[in-house]
Amino acid sequence: MSRLLPPLSLYIHLPWCVKKCPYCDFNSHQADRFTQDNQLPEEAYLAQLLADLEVDLPYVAGRPIQTAFIGGGTPSLMSEDFYYRLMDTLRDKLTWADDAEITMEANPGTFEQEKFRHFRQAGINRLSIGIQSFQPKLLKTLGRIHNREEAIHAVDKSRAAGFDNINLDLMHGLPDQSLDMAMADLTLAMTLNPEHLSWYQLTIEPNTEFYRRPPALPEDNTLWEIQDAGQALLAAQGYAQYEVSANAKQGRQAAHNLNYWRFGDYIGIGAGAHGKITLVNGQIFRTRKTRHPNHYLNNLPEALVIKEAINPEDMPLEFMMNRLRLFESFDLQEYRRYAQSELPKSLIQACKTGLQRGLLDEDAWQKEHIKTTEKGKLFLNELLELFLH
Repeated sequence: MSRLLPPLSLYIHLPWCVKKCPYCDFNSHQADRFTQDNQLPEEAYLAQLLADLEVDLPYVAGRPIQTAFIGGGTPSLMSEDFYYRLMDTLRDKLTWADDAEITMEANPGTFEQEKFRHFRQAGINRLSIGIQSFQPKLLKTLGRIHNREEAIHAVDKSRAAGFDNINLDLMHGLPDQSLDMAMADLTLAMTLNPEHLSWYQLTIEPNTEFYRRPPALPEDNTLWEIQDAGQALLAAQGYAQYEVSANAKQGRQAAHNLNYWRFGDYIGIGAGAHGKITLVNGQIFRTRKTRHPNHYLNNLPEALVIKEAINPEDMPLEFMMNRLRLFESFDLQEYRRYAQSELPKSLIQACKTGLQRGLLDEDAWQKEHIKTTEKGKLFLNELLELFLH
């Protein structure tokens, strides 16, 4: 029997940035430590990205790429020529959906803004701009190297370059941030009229400067006030919350992120990139590529990847940990397509317990759908624990 496979995406990781931010736990590395004559090893990295892709291609032959995301690091540090050649080669080697969403992360620095037109011409059609805050004090605390005016100008430049699908990254719960400060940032972001806003709370992660030297964060009561007031403000301006930390205008949700959270498939290429691939026999495995740029650049492509099959016993948690991040209702039968197996009794029992605790919506369950209640959104970790085998 032929299987209906999940949608397929592509993630590309560029690991360099100008300066490592003190809150960042992503696989990013300060560029000046890797440059020769102030030039990143673009030629070598491009060749290795494409060799890396060749290793994954046999697993996804012929399946169309629905979305792509170029993340980092700061991908917009690379030259326009790098992206013209990368995108041309990807178009040759992969099958693409006609309406594929292709996103690049970018910083608001003036140097990078000059490249926006070239990125658009190369085929990138969505820009995600990392603003985080518009306030000088908070930008300094976060280690950001742009200012308020550059952030605003970056949105103007991206529009002039032809981008009609823009996300702004904005953080809240920052050191010494008041409710008024958080609302001022959010209000200014919305006046720039982006299609999408990623609005998320600062968390202190291991292996970061903030973890080693923790800053004083707002008290819990202030954090709750910011969250409640911010979501009310976003909703009033037409930015509906569809995911834990994402709001969008109608029809402008991030298609790439939706595929992640719906437990879709994705190839991951580049230093530290992760992937998830479903085979035609129903087996699902995850991949991850070696993290350090030097190791990535100096090894054979076959040596870059670690491949691990997902244990069938872990599938309910794997599926629900992604799927419940979205606030939409979903059909129980989605599990069959995306997890490639019948509904396990343990998942049904966990859902019934979630209903009893008020974490899942009773009306949706009567229609064989799953949807978190308002309480379930607030206690998502408690809900997910029910799916541990």
